[in-house]
Amino acid sequence: MIALAIALPALSAALLLSLGRRTNIWGPYLSIAASTSAFLVGLWQFLLMTNRPTEERASITTIYEWLVVPGTNFKINFGLQLDQLSVSFVLLITFVGTLIHIYSLGYMSHDENKRRFFAYLNLFVAAMLLLVLADNYLLLYVGWEGVGLASYLLIGFWQHKPSAAVAAKKAFVANRVGDFGLSLAIMMMFIIFGSVSFIDVNASVSGSPSWVPLTIGLLLLLAACGKSAQFPLQSWLLDAMEGPTPVSALIHAATMVTAGVYLIVRSASIFNASTFAQNTVIVIGVISLLMGAVIGAAKDDIKKSLAGSTMSQIGYMVLAAGLGPIGYVFAILHLITHGFFKAVMFLGAGSVMHATNDNVDMRRFGGLSKSMIFTTITFFIGYLAIIGIPPFAGFYSKDHIIEAALSHSWAAGIAALFGAGLTAFYMTRMVVMTFFSKPRWEEKVHPHESPISMTLPMIILSIGAATIGIGLTQNNVFEHWLEPVTGFSEPHPPLPILTITYITLGVVALGVIIGISLNRKIPKVAPTKVTLFTTAARNDLYGDLLNETLLMRPGMKLSKFLTIFDRGVIDGFYSGLGLITGSISSRLRRSETGFVRSYALSIVLGTAILVLAILVVRL
Repeated sequence: MIALAIALPALSAALLLSLGRRTNIWGPYLSIAASTSAFLVGLWQFLLMTNRPTEERASITTIYEWLVVPGTNFKINFGLQLDQLSVSFVLLITFVGTLIHIYSLGYMSHDENKRRFFAYLNLFVAAMLLLVLADNYLLLYVGWEGVGLASYLLIGFWQHKPSAAVAAKKAFVANRVGDFGLSLAIMMMFIIFGSVSFIDVNASVSGSPSWVPLTIGLLLLLAACGKSAQFPLQSWLLDAMEGPTPVSALIHAATMVTAGVYLIVRSASIFNASTFAQNTVIVIGVISLLMGAVIGAAKDDIKKSLAGSTMSQIGYMVLAAGLGPIGYVFAILHLITHGFFKAVMFLGAGSVMHATNDNVDMRRFGGLSKSMIFTTITFFIGYLAIIGIPPFAGFYSKDHIIEAALSHSWAAGIAALFGAGLTAFYMTRMVVMTFFSKPRWEEKVHPHESPISMTLPMIILSIGAATIGIGLTQNNVFEHWLEPVTGFSEPHPPLPILTITYITLGVVALGVIIGISLNRKIPKVAPTKVTLFTTAARNDLYGDLLNETLLMRPGMKLSKFLTIFDRGVIDGFYSGLGLITGSISSRLRRSETGFVRSYALSIVLGTAILVLAILVVRL
């Protein structure tokens, strides 16, 4: 039954792509119906799961024998694993995905290729569902690559824009680096464990030498960094904002960028077996959450500021996942709440763009609260959720991560706490510059509220952002739900929980106050004199320069050297060999005169030489 959740959007995508422009009228509605049906299938499976005892909730459905190696016992099934972790992702992907499909009806209404856009959305949903439902790493890899393909197609959807085409290629290349790590990890599992299924790997890793979980864990982390835009593979995420805004909401806020977090949590047994791998995950999460927050605080482009925020929030999830059993549950909890409040803010940004002639510069906004009441309210709810104001969702998920981080070390906890203050600052800056400061738009701009197809999904998502946190944490229901899959250990921070909560809220309040005080008056142009730190932040902390210096230019020089080596040495050797052979042949063919007497003389001389050689040897 759960296979239908994958099959329906995949079939819809195939139909829309194969039937062409004739589906432009009804194609988007078919796409929405497929995504909605996938959600209903997931919801039905979730309800059935809740009615079963805890130990019987997980199940594996084998669709068919996928890969069989003759003469060995090795085989890989096309199998789907439905458990508490995977069904949580299924509900998030299909529910948020369906709302974004509906939003796209209004946002893409005037696009002549909207049928293709909706097909790509369905392709993405199907690939993401395959990724989280696979019962083995190789099948997960198929979904992983499918998600990467769909991301490439959607980021570069407006391919007539050079910036969009370049951004799509950049995302594709950066993700290939991470995917190389995942492919190597799968190969190691096959060689060492003789299997790539989750069950077999989990059972075998505990008895393996310490270097095995360390190496595989680091390779999986590399894969996660690529897909989840974490340091050092983060530079593609901000450029990916060149795609249509619903793409930013679906792929780069709610689902695709969380695939790396899913991979780490699904591979919990591997990371639990290597303290060094876990600590590396924590370090990457801390660096990413701080880098993303700094970048988000410096951007004037509303979508790129939100992209920096996404990098930062994913950093919180990666940090929590690196904490082991005390953090896995909180990583997924923040992933789910983030899917709601970040999606509503990305959709809100799209609504603002829709009302201001596709402008993304927050210095040209201001005062939009008067003409865009629904967008303002829903965006503001997302704002309260992400900065962690109770009772909104982020308060319950992010505070738990801060408590777990403090339980691990003061350094990780203080970094997470500082990140909360930065989050409050840059989000307050965004809200003030966009909705509550003096109007700064151009005369030709006439802000107006978006159609109901766009505002309705935003309203539903904002309700989720306001309530889902308390719903999932009431009586520790989410901890009990995920514990059979991820394990759970109660964190023991060095300070009382209530004290940590007050400190966190105090840091958040300080960030809000600074954000308001520094952004009451916004210039329409960037100041001519800025600090080196601000310049660095506006240039994405020189992530592109770092990649260019460490990877691209050395790669170009290596390629140039290999080209010269190939032409001068490899080709030279074989070309020289050919010339020598040709020269010898040209001389030998002169002996072929066609005269019988010449051949007879050659035979006589050859026989004489042979007889002489035999006599010499015998003597």
